[in-house]
Amino acid sequence: MSKPIFLESEIEQSPIDQAAFSVLPVPYEKTVSYGGGTALGPNAIIVASEQLETWDGKSNPSALGIHTCDTVDCQVDPDVVIENIAKATQAILEAGSMPVVLGGEHTVTYGVIKGYLNAGIKDFGVVQIDAHADLREAYEGDKLSHASVMKRVVDEGIPLYQLGIRAYCEEEMAIREKHGVRYQDADDIVPQNIQSIQLPDDFPKNVFFTLDIDGMDPSVFPSTGTPVPGGLSWYQTLNLFESVAKQRKIIGFDVMEFAPIEGFHAYDFSAALLTYKLMGIVQRTQFSA
Repeated sequence: MSKPIFLESEIEQSPIDQAAFSVLPVPYEKTVSYGGGTALGPNAIIVASEQLETWDGKSNPSALGIHTCDTVDCQVDPDVVIENIAKATQAILEAGSMPVVLGGEHTVTYGVIKGYLNAGIKDFGVVQIDAHADLREAYEGDKLSHASVMKRVVDEGIPLYQLGIRAYCEEEMAIREKHGVRYQDADDIVPQNIQSIQLPDDFPKNVFFTLDIDGMDPSVFPSTGTPVPGGLSWYQTLNLFESVAKQRKIIGFDVMEFAPIEGFHAYDFSAALLTYKLMGIVQRTQFSA
């Protein structure tokens, strides 16, 4: 059986060295702490992408070429999974393509970031949309927990800007202070219907954007393991991403924590459309003259 290909019904897969975007499926799920199902997310998104139009409403990001990578082996020890993700990410970067990573639990992002560092890319920041700060030193004794992934990132010395957070503990607030994490939380962004942000002048010019599906409101995406009310809307999420893309160079992004709900294919399609629309924003802000 052949592997599913992103947008396979509409386009021919581009070779990785000729593709602007390389979709990397990472069905890793080990430390989820409430609902499960994130291991099924990448495949569901890719299969649903067959229902997409190539025209995203404003442009055709597939015209730049999309490559779908082999699924990362996640049936090994967590440390090995992280290294597998890092190697796959590094290979995409060395081919001159942009990683578009589909999770899987949010721990995956740490492996992605290690891939950038291993590829010699060090001068970049991370912008995060999420319901949770993910800044615990460890959760249930595990430093490779989805609740600790951003702590692993800032431990690498990478600047972090958080958007839409609305679930965090006192430890995470202290870590924000210690590491100089900048943020605009949901209780600010959502009631005021903020559609764009201004990154600090000293924030790196290159940005990796990590989008946890639970950063969006459960009315949009109930299909996630740890939903929290009061999240971002559909257009607000896209607009916030675009405001960052207009200020900085997006060097890659991921979509994490999507957990399909059997029989509700609307959410699978929405996750695929979200991924493709993010590609479109990157196309129009980074590749257009």
